[in-house]
Order: sequence, then C-alpha cells, then structure tokens
Amino acid sequence: MNVRAAALAKAYPFDEATSAFAGDVIGDLARHPKRLSPKYFYDATGSELFEQITVLPEYYPTRTELGILRDRGSEIAAIIPNGAALVEFGAGATTKVRLLLETSEFAAYVPVDISGDFLKAQADGLRRDFPGLGIYPVAADFTTPFALPEAVAAMPKVGFFPGSTLGNFEPSEALAFLRSARKILGHGAQMIIGVDLEKDERVLYDAYNDAAGVTARFNLNVLVRINRELGGNFDLSGFTHRSIYNRDRHRIEMHLISRKAQTVRILGNTFAFRPGESIHTENSYKYSLERFTALARSAGWTVRDSWTDANTMFSVHALVAD
Repeated sequence: MNVRAAALAKAYPFDEATSAFAGDVIGDLARHPKRLSPKYFYDATGSELFEQITVLPEYYPTRTELGILRDRGSEIAAIIPNGAALVEFGAGATTKVRLLLETSEFAAYVPVDISGDFLKAQADGLRRDFPGLGIYPVAADFTTPFALPEAVAAMPKVGFFPGSTLGNFEPSEALAFLRSARKILGHGAQMIIGVDLEKDERVLYDAYNDAAGVTARFNLNVLVRINRELGGNFDLSGFTHRSIYNRDRHRIEMHLISRKAQTVRILGNTFAFRPGESIHTENSYKYSLERFTALARSAGWTVRDSWTDANTMFSVHALVAD
C-alpha cells in the first residue's frame, strides 16, 4: 500500500485494494498532466467491455493472436514440459488460454488478475471443462510481486502474457515487469507472450476508435468506477474519448478530454479541469521484432522462438529465463 493510500485507509473505511485505488487516483489526478492507471479499467464492467472490444471488426490484435496460437499450437506445445503449471498474468476471458490447455499437458493453471469476481467466474468455467486440471486463481495486481500457490511450487513454470498487454507499460515498466515475472516464475521458467507490431497508422487509429464506440465506453468506465467506489462526482457527459498514434514513441495514446471548465471532487480532494485538458489513461506501445528481443534480453530472458501472422501484424514469442 502506498503512503497516500495508507493515509486514506485511516480516514475512510476502505479495504486495502480500494485504499490503493483511491491513493493512486488522487495522486495521478494531482499530476500535471493528469493521468489514471490503465489497470483500473478492469472492474467487472470494464472486463466485459474489453471482451466486447476484442471481437470488433476494427480490433485486429485478438483474432490475429488467436490465429497464431491455433496455427502454431503444436510447435508451442512441443517446447512446454509435461506437468507444468501455466501462470497467466492478467487473466481475462479464457479463449486464448484454452488453446494452450488443449494442446499441452499442463498439471495446473494459475490465473492472476486484479478483478476478483471476473477471475472467479472464468475459473469456474474452466473447472467444468478441464476437470483434471488444478486451477488456483490468485486475485492480485500482477504488476507487483505476488506469491504463487504452494500447490504449484514443485512444478515447472510457464508464464502466459497474451494480448500485447506488455504494450500498456512504459518501456522501463515493461522491463521491470519482465524481470519481476522471471523472479516469480523461477529459474528455468518459460513464458509465452503476445506482442503487437508496428504497422500502418490508419489501422492502429481505427482499432482504438471503433465506430460502435465500445472503446470510448471502456475508457469512460474508469470514471464510472471512481464515482461508484470512491464517491467521485465526475460528469461523464463532460469528457470525451480520444485515441491518437504518437509516431515518435511508437505508441497509441488513449485520453479522456474535458469538454468544458469543470471541477471534480473525490474523497475531499478537488481537481479543476480546463476545456480541452486531458486525463491520459493508457498507452499501447508497438514493437519491432528486434526491439522486443532486445527488451527481453535486458530482462534476463532469451527469445527461443517467435511466430507472426502472414501479414506481420502481431507476434507471439516463447521466452526462456536465463
């Protein structure tokens, strides 16, 4: 728990997770420019909205990654030891992980996610379909250190980090995550990771500004969550979604833009917004194969294999801990 969260916990009867949420929100909105962490998108509603995003016609990453996992499933399975524990960082819907579970002989599955309710529902569905598989959900922020269940301690570990979630991190944060995952999984571990690739800017723009407006609702939902859980008074009609591609930094940037001069109150704190002022909510970095390989190497991983689709839109990598 951070210092600001600890102070809030004394003033308000929150559990630890909500106190951390409150501390981060108040600290980030006090910054210039303002920001909010993308990890707080994923309450139950946010998780459901993201699943809707993944099937939008403009949103290529999910279907492209699924195609790679299907087409290369036997090659991936060939490098995974039998009886391993599969540890998914930021587990969401089970569509992708099912492809690994169906083609490889895993003894256990450890889904890790900050959204406990969504995590439980997904784990229950897997238990029905894979009755012989040990399933041990961990409700935790996967960007910080956490302990694996004792039941998988003696098993070989394989991490799973699909969806190009790595792209949501600043490069220094991506490096720190890969190092942390290596430490959590242990010596000799492997990891299967999805990484989005650089491509035509129009394709990127359309993927994050869909015609149906689902991404906009997903982005605005973080304000809904602040209002509900922290007693904020955000006027949703006073903010609009905007995604742009920053060519120099190789990333999509997602923002909530204030439509007017307004003031928001959260837990006794006041935040003033100018017309056109942004809350920067998310980045999605796009990598070249060479830049990702260099990043993984710096974090203590060796890229054993890499697979892409025919159009080189997306990549899946098999890493081995040095």
